[in-house]
Amino acid sequence: MSEQNQGGSRHQGRPGARRNAQGRERNRGGGDRQFSRQAPAQRTRRADPARLVAFEVLRAVSAEDAYANLVLPARIRHHRLDKRDAGFATELAYGALRGQGTYDAILARCVDRPLEKLDPAVLDALRIGAHQLLAMRVPAHAALDETVGLARAVIGAGPGSLINAVLRKVSSKDLDTWLAELTEGETDATRKDALRYSHPEWIVRALRQSLVGHGRSAGEIEDLLEADNAAPVVNLVALPGLGSLNEALQAGARPGPLAEDSALFSGGDVGRLESVRKGTTRVQDVGSQLVARAVAAAPVASDHPAGERWLDLCAGPGGKAALLGALAAGSGATLLANEPAEHRAKLVRSALAAVPEQTWQVRVGDGRDVGKEQPESFDRVLVDVPCTGLGALRRRPESRWRRQPADLAALGPLQRELLASALDAVKPGGVVGYVTCSPHPAETDAVVQDILRKRPDVELLDAGAALDEVSLSGGLNAGHERTAQLWPHVHQTDAMFLALLRKKEK
Repeated sequence: MSEQNQGGSRHQGRPGARRNAQGRERNRGGGDRQFSRQAPAQRTRRADPARLVAFEVLRAVSAEDAYANLVLPARIRHHRLDKRDAGFATELAYGALRGQGTYDAILARCVDRPLEKLDPAVLDALRIGAHQLLAMRVPAHAALDETVGLARAVIGAGPGSLINAVLRKVSSKDLDTWLAELTEGETDATRKDALRYSHPEWIVRALRQSLVGHGRSAGEIEDLLEADNAAPVVNLVALPGLGSLNEALQAGARPGPLAEDSALFSGGDVGRLESVRKGTTRVQDVGSQLVARAVAAAPVASDHPAGERWLDLCAGPGGKAALLGALAAGSGATLLANEPAEHRAKLVRSALAAVPEQTWQVRVGDGRDVGKEQPESFDRVLVDVPCTGLGALRRRPESRWRRQPADLAALGPLQRELLASALDAVKPGGVVGYVTCSPHPAETDAVVQDILRKRPDVELLDAGAALDEVSLSGGLNAGHERTAQLWPHVHQTDAMFLALLRKKEK
């Protein structure tokens, strides 16, 4: 007989004993004391592969500052998850990251110490458990058992009891009840929205300001925040003249309603598609596709596109460069893709590998120097500047917790210097597309207006009309005062901003 079973039999029948003859432990809570379902030795000690993948993603994000969208596919392949488990792991990882603010506020009411005092791995396990209990159709007993089993397998036996006790408290109420409790008596609309939609307060304020700044109603803020929390559909683009959507459509993709050669894919691991592996079909948000196409189609002084030189000034990791390269190849133009970091320049070369090599070159260097080194050399320039990424929170769920208000001030000078370099590099009569994946006025209209005040040789084209021209549907209603802003809750795209600036002919 094992030591554990001997202990169970010794305590059998003793008044107040916590184990019965089968080794089952009584509940420690007050009221009617019942025995737990399993003896400690019988409780799950293994990690369900799908939950393990989600946990590994959260740990990489928390401990290594990793990006979930880069870590997740690799962990899915490593653990050889099938389509169903891969979908579960994806929803669990992304959902726990998106909901972190709300879940932490709930967990704080269920833990007897500040959350920052918890082992970070335990906190990530609790977040995974909370998402299953409050936002997924997972039975409570399964969410509890599997999360405790995961913790016992990869963290250790010690935290299992804590995780079990905390998640039982979480499971005592549904999400709406928790939200009502968290916001009870709160009169500040920003704080309420931050708790309810799991965004930092400063981002809620920034997005409300962004809506108004781009001519929309502040009353849309809840729709925008809700769209940020919706799992986005994978957007595909077949590189014009090089790729085909046939394979994706046969695998269940739907033709995209906004952009030519685009599709919406929800069939699991897109890496299974041969065309994606070859690079002739790429994963790219349709908002990014539209702004790249608008730059490629904007009228310039040259009579014929053959012989035009195009520049992607901030090309890494290469998504827009690949689309521009394919469009350039089809029209007889050439593309120079610039990227300051060598490791990202490798990604650009990889993205462009499917495009005829005589069409493109990659330059490794500071984009702020290109205008001085190659003045008035390009017909079209795309400058997709580094930004806070507030427009891509639904695809990069961890970024909402990493960004700080100070980032706006830090990025502003760089954005202006890159745009100035692009305008120096473009020929008279040529066009520069200034692009951000943020709708914040400090990164969009403020930058453009500053440049226009300093550059009498530049005029603003109608970017909203340009987007309509390249959109399959037209009438996007994205334009405001000659710039254009796309929105997740309106266009089902990332919140991409576009300004088209033409250098006046001499």
